[in-house]
Amino acid sequence: MGDLREHMVKFGRRYTQLITAVLYNCHITGFVRGRIYKGDSKGICVPGLNCYSCPGAAFACPLGSLQGALAKTAYKLPLYMLGTLLLFGILFGRMICGFLCPFGLIQELLHKIPLPKIKKSPVTRALSFLKYVILIVFVVAIPVIRLAPGFCKYICPAGTLEAGLPLVLMNEQLQSRIGWLFSWKVFVMAVCILACMVCYRAFCRFLCPLGAIYSFFNPVAFFGIRVDEKKCTGCNACIRMCGMDTKRVGDHECIHCGECRRVCPEGAISYFTKEDKNGTI
Repeated sequence: MGDLREHMVKFGRRYTQLITAVLYNCHITGFVRGRIYKGDSKGICVPGLNCYSCPGAAFACPLGSLQGALAKTAYKLPLYMLGTLLLFGILFGRMICGFLCPFGLIQELLHKIPLPKIKKSPVTRALSFLKYVILIVFVVAIPVIRLAPGFCKYICPAGTLEAGLPLVLMNEQLQSRIGWLFSWKVFVMAVCILACMVCYRAFCRFLCPLGAIYSFFNPVAFFGIRVDEKKCTGCNACIRMCGMDTKRVGDHECIHCGECRRVCPEGAISYFTKEDKNGTI
């Protein structure tokens, strides 16, 4: 019965990821016309990383919106975007990375390709702090100083995969305008894809500034996963099996995927809300 329950949780997360990806990109005619949808719903941000310029995107990306707001407000705080990220963060923290991010799903599928894998180590844990540098430099500093969305313009592989390539393939006018920047973005995307094949969620762990933002909320998020200290024996089976660079369940690197639950010999790990300290799921 326990194994069946764990399989249900696992497939439930996968279905949530798939449904989320479809809902984020439900403007199907955009893929047919090769054009970006600019309707009223684009004023609403989704929780996960999903490019605004994807032909099917019906909503905005919080990371892209934050950069755009910083670039346009001339050193004023973009209160709407900060409030949106604050709401998402307080509710879910990095559970968004594990359940509500389409690019997270893509990374997990890429990692299933049968290739030699890089295991987590002190090196990968050190590299996991790189995303905070990217957050400061490309998401905050460049938009404020150069008035341009630095991360979207120079790095984001999700934008290249979901928007750049489809739009260029479907639009002949864009094909004639391809320059060095597009070639650079394709190179970055290719490196990230290869990295994700051999290293679990490589982009999420090392580069994603949206994950960096949500990580600050993990200790206070309303929904999450936790360890019952009374049951825990400190065997660290959960940390050994975790693909992320966690040092403990629920820390800033934890995406609350729940995979650790199935290896805990004491059944000490459970989902919870702040109103349910004992966990119920």
